[in-house]
Amino acid sequence: MATQQAPRIPNPDVPIGFLGAVRQWVYPAKVSGRFQRVHRILGYLQLVLFFVLPWVKFHGHPAFLLDIDSRHLYVFGSMFTATDTVLVVLSLLFGAFSLFFFTALFGRLWCGYACPQTVFLEELIRPIESLIEGDRGARMMRDVRGRWTPDWIWRKVAKWVAFTVVAVVTAGSFVSYFVPAMELWTAQGSAAAYGSMSFFSAIMLADFGWFREQFCNYLCPYARFQGALTDDQTLVIAYDLQRGEPRGTSRRKGEQPTGACIDCKKCTNVCPAGIDIRNGFQLECVNCARCVDACEGVMAKLGQPSLVAYTTIAESQGRKVKWVRPRTVVYAAILCAVLAGFGVALSSHHLIYANVNRAPGSLFTVDNDGWIRNTFLVRITNNHVDKAADEKFRIEVEGLPEGADVRTIEVSIAPEQTVTVPLIVRIPPDSKVPRTLPFEVKIVGATDEVEVDTTFKSEQAL
Repeated sequence: MATQQAPRIPNPDVPIGFLGAVRQWVYPAKVSGRFQRVHRILGYLQLVLFFVLPWVKFHGHPAFLLDIDSRHLYVFGSMFTATDTVLVVLSLLFGAFSLFFFTALFGRLWCGYACPQTVFLEELIRPIESLIEGDRGARMMRDVRGRWTPDWIWRKVAKWVAFTVVAVVTAGSFVSYFVPAMELWTAQGSAAAYGSMSFFSAIMLADFGWFREQFCNYLCPYARFQGALTDDQTLVIAYDLQRGEPRGTSRRKGEQPTGACIDCKKCTNVCPAGIDIRNGFQLECVNCARCVDACEGVMAKLGQPSLVAYTTIAESQGRKVKWVRPRTVVYAAILCAVLAGFGVALSSHHLIYANVNRAPGSLFTVDNDGWIRNTFLVRITNNHVDKAADEKFRIEVEGLPEGADVRTIEVSIAPEQTVTVPLIVRIPPDSKVPRTLPFEVKIVGATDEVEVDTTFKSEQAL
């Protein structure tokens, strides 16, 4: 069946929409119900987490901060550097395959309940709009018949001022994940920080005030490839065609209806994407369940179950739902592998980072006494963030022949600081060593130690 758009009114302010299509403005009505209560709880929790997290500190650093200048990532008191990129990659892979796995099982629950676009629109923007301009009917009537009246003007100005405040605060909170919040909000940030904040404020204002559902329909890549992730066993929101059709049949007392749908259109009026769920599965549906709550409220008064519900195509056709199937098994296996890799990488994460480089321009030197000397520079970074005092580090070597002379110093390094230490290794002339001798340099601290492989060079050949 061809998709039929729900009744919408063209927005005179924006005659041409995305890709040259005429923009049909969506006026979703208010709705309440059990799924909307879940929306509110999850949405408010995410908003609180988003706005508060940059201000929470662990060991003097924000709970989450990606400091691009220093290339440091702070996560709940731990610091990660560019050498821990594998952890970031594994985290992104885990997030991606988690999305694939849960989409295969439960459809677009991410879009409906956790996506920032949905959360900000449903928990902040639409309530503000309803508070200032009223519900669906009032907004539609005012935009069509009451344009450029004093009442229309002050409401529009007030709404856009409120949207601007929300956009600026939201953009500032987002930038606070890259620049310390206290520094940013006390006018101590850099020009780049405030430039980024202004840019994201403009983007968010355009999205909140105008683009809205078009972001999901045209820009979000998830909507494009969701068809490859789902099948007839995936949970979707669907209309019970068998019970509902034909629509709008008589409900007079004593008369047996042939179709349960009374064509009240509440399911279409509350849809934030402006679609009619009764026309079957549509790409624009984000599984937000607003239509489910609307239909449940109407059908409850008629003593019948909702015509719109979470179900699967297999279930609607009377077949058994299979949670375990090839695609879910493959996604679950990949998730377990990525999680195991992340665990191994995290367990090998050290609070000390070190590398050993040969002194520039020096491969080896034969001293006057005949000893063969190699000079190295050991670069040590103290990745501790929870230490109040400097930590002492010593350098040890393993794998050198007996009688080798190792000269270096013990060094104290402050948390999050890097120090370069010279390391001189000398081997007696009578030592039988190959031209290239592998050995290990061990950097030992009070709480951690790391080993770095390097080589000793000489002119001798066995």
